[in-house]
Formats: sequence, structure tokens, C-alpha cells
Amino acid sequence: MSTEWDVVVVGAGTSGAPLAARLADAGRRVLVLEAGADHAEFPPDLRDAARMAAAVPGHPANWDLTGVLTDEVTSPVPRGRVAGGSSALNGGYFIRGTRSDLDGWAAAGNDLWSHDALLRSFVRLEDDRDLGDRPGHGTGGPVPVQRPRPGHPLADALGAAAAELGFPEEPDKNADGPPGWGPVPLNVAGGVRVNTAMAYLSPRRGHPGLTVRGGVPVRRVVVEGGRAVGVQTDDGVVRAAEVVLAAGAVGSPHLLLLSGIGPADHLRALGVEVVADVPGVGADCTDHPDVYVTWRPARRLPMPRDLHPLSGVLNATADGSAVPGDLEVLPWLKPFSRVVAPRTSTAVARVLRRPGATLRALRGTSPHRLLDTARRRDDLFLGVGLQREDSRGRLTLTGTDPRVQPRLEYRYLTTDSDRRRMRQGVRLAAELLRTRAMAPLVAGRSGLPDDVLRDDRELDRWIRRSIATAVHLAGTARMGPDGDPGAVVDQHLRVRGVVGLRVVDTSVMPTVTSRGPAATAVAIGERAAELMTRRGSPGAR
Repeated sequence: MSTEWDVVVVGAGTSGAPLAARLADAGRRVLVLEAGADHAEFPPDLRDAARMAAAVPGHPANWDLTGVLTDEVTSPVPRGRVAGGSSALNGGYFIRGTRSDLDGWAAAGNDLWSHDALLRSFVRLEDDRDLGDRPGHGTGGPVPVQRPRPGHPLADALGAAAAELGFPEEPDKNADGPPGWGPVPLNVAGGVRVNTAMAYLSPRRGHPGLTVRGGVPVRRVVVEGGRAVGVQTDDGVVRAAEVVLAAGAVGSPHLLLLSGIGPADHLRALGVEVVADVPGVGADCTDHPDVYVTWRPARRLPMPRDLHPLSGVLNATADGSAVPGDLEVLPWLKPFSRVVAPRTSTAVARVLRRPGATLRALRGTSPHRLLDTARRRDDLFLGVGLQREDSRGRLTLTGTDPRVQPRLEYRYLTTDSDRRRMRQGVRLAAELLRTRAMAPLVAGRSGLPDDVLRDDRELDRWIRRSIATAVHLAGTARMGPDGDPGAVVDQHLRVRGVVGLRVVDTSVMPTVTSRGPAATAVAIGERAAELMTRRGSPGAR
């Protein structure tokens, strides 16, 4: 088969950009197709780390997805539709998956993805401006890593509050210590959110082995005789010796299903020709359910325009949990109304030019939820996340039009253990606000009455009504050994039943990491490139 490209990578996002860059460095001819814009110079609303303006529905860099979190709650799900992917939209939280997370993957039959195996990728990718001289950290890598400096009165008080409740300090969230309170590592330098396109693709502009094309949505994978030979775009078929889907935990399984790779009965019911019966596509996915405990400050707190909203985070272990750090309390130093505010009038105009997209993303969100959010939009809040949920979600096709998003069902809080641990997380957040350290700053909680907090049944109702998503979807095309019927890819990330096709993004995580997945998503791109290019690699089988 004569092809112009050795590899076509679909998606220039958090995993796709590092994968493509490293493959090109290794001598492969790589074409990257990105549905969103490929910016030579990123606009201010995407560079500004103090804001998340592109996460607002209607922004052109946002896919404007919608997810069904529970039977009662539907919510916007921001995902990056731009080179850099969701790393161009998010809060800059850059904490690695833990040893427990990664060794859990290995124990499930994925020994190439153990903590020790992936540590080389974490070190290679980072330029840690604080701790780079320590073992297990890197300097000179493409992604800058820095931690907020102490001194903000709220951040310092929260650290003291955690200590008052007996939690240990965890000064290095990217080390291997017990969970506790510590500063949040950020992929931020000089106030700029450094997304993976900036880190990996921009320095390689003009590289003879790397071509990036923005504004090119991919419609499906083209499979001939059981082998992936390219991808279908609006302008025709792009052929390559190997196809890699790096379109994210929604985009990659969506493309697999559209290409006839997935649960055969589901595909046939929609009139899709079955190429490979792979039942695990879209099944048993995981994410981090969140709720926000809001509170009113007793006095005016400093909120300069360039203040990053994240400073410290408390990782804790729920009573009776076998997994350390399955709860997270993430304080925000600014209200959402300031975090999502566009920096420039140009950014505002972009959103206003697309009011239909904004309305579509909000469709299905209850009026009560919208009014409650508006009423408390200027309050401060503690985000409470369940980092190891037992509940499982699913992603399914709603039709064969690739422009129509798949159905995202998160199925949050479907187990007793998830509900119990979420209650404990909410009560922990409330306890932090009641400490002596926080007393001078807190006028009171808003939206969560004491009688609700004390009653398990009422608190469950409050949590269910207030539930949100951290937008950390994983496992929609998870890896696993040959004996695992739900595995979509092997640990070389090759799709079962189709030769020459891989998935490289958070879709392949067996379970979502117990810290935000962005740093691990970059490492997945690095590790995949290593596996694809090292001597003796089994290749595309």
C-alpha cells in the first residue's frame, strides 16, 4: 500500500500533540488532523491561565457537549475543539496519577503502564521550575510546571485548616507521598496556560516529518480487509500506514462507533455496518463527580485580575476505603463568575456571535439549577470530588451523522459506596469552613443548610440535585489483556479486531486517575510514542 504518511493522528490535543511530536522526532512522517483551529499564536482568552473563558458554552474552541449526569441532572460538558485540546481550556491543574492508580492498571494486566514504567514519561515531559532537581522530576522538558507561591490569606488559611483537622502536608503532589494538603502543580508559566500544542507542536513548525492541519473534522476510520488504511474527511480519504485516534475520551470512541467498531447489536440497530464487534467501546467509563460547597466571605479578599484560581488541594481517604486519596477538596480563590469571564471584548463577541451553541449546551439543564447557580455566582466555593467512583457510565451513538454528539450517560451516584463517600466529602468541606483557621474569613455557607448537612437522606438529595462533573472522562476505550472482554485496546494501545489502528488518549485508561488526568494524558502520549518506536516494538500487528 503506497501512502504519503506513516501515521495519521486524529486530534492535536493533550495526548495527540506529544505523540505526534515524538513520532516525528523518531523519523516518522506524521500528519495531524485537528477539527478545531491550529493557532500559530494562541489568542489571549486561551493563553490566560487565570481564566477559563473557553469553557463557556458557545466559545469556538469548545465542542459544546452535553452530558446526562443523573436521571435528574443534565449539564454542559466543555471539551477542547482546538489544537491543544482540553489542555487549552482547563484550569491548569497538572497532578500526576498516583502509584496506586498506575500500579492498579498494571495489576489488571497492563504491566507496561505501571507507575515505574510511566515515571520516565512524566520526567521527560516536564520542566519543573520548583522541584526539577529532585529524583523523579524533570527539567528541560516541553511542559513547564510551577506551584503557586504562599501568601494569599485564603490559601494560607485553608492550609492551616487542613492541619487543624489532622491532615498531613503533601508539599509535592507529584511525588509518592501519603495524601494530604499541598500546593497544586500547574502547567503555567508567566501567567500563560501552556497547552500541549504550544509545548510540543509550536517548536516543531517546519519540521519535515510533521504536518498539522487545523479545521479538518474526521468522519470515520477507513478500514479495508480488516486493516485501517486512513480516515475519511469532508475533502476525501487521507491514507496512512497507521491510524491513531487521539480525539479524546468522547471523540475517539465516537469515531470508533461511526466506523463500525463497537458493540455489534448497538451498531446494527442504527444501521452501521459492523467492522469489528468490540463490546467495550463506550462502556464502563469513569469520571470524577463533583459538588460545590459555596460560602460567603466575611471580608473582602484580594482577587487581582491575574490571580490563578487554584492554589492548594486536600486529598483525603474516605472511611473504609481500600484506595488512598479517593476524596478531594479543591478550594477556588475566585468565584466562577470571574474564572470564566472572558479577558477581552473580542472573546465576548465570539461567544455572542454563537448564541445558538450556548442555548444548545444549556438545553436540558433544569431551571432550578440555572437560577441557583446564578444566585450564588459570586460566592466562593470548595469543590468536592469523588476520585475513585464505583459507578460506571456509558457513551453510545444517537445516529450516524458524525456532527451529532453521542449520548453521554455518566450514571453518577448509582452505588451506596459512592453516595456514602460523597456525603463524607461534603461534610469534610463544611468542617474545613468551621475551623478556627477559617473563622475570620467565613461569614457562612450558602445553599447548604445545617439540617440538610446532618441528615443522610436529605444530604443525598442535595448532592444529587447539585451534582456536576469534573470533565475528567476516561475508559471509553480502555486497555486490557486478551482475556478481558471489555478491553478495547491492548497495552500497546492497538484496537482489537482491526490492524493498524490505535487509540492514544484518556479513553484507554482502565479507570480515571485519582488526581486530575491532564498530566497523565500527556504522559500517555509520550509513552505511546515510546512503545511505537522502540526497537522490537510489535508495531501495528
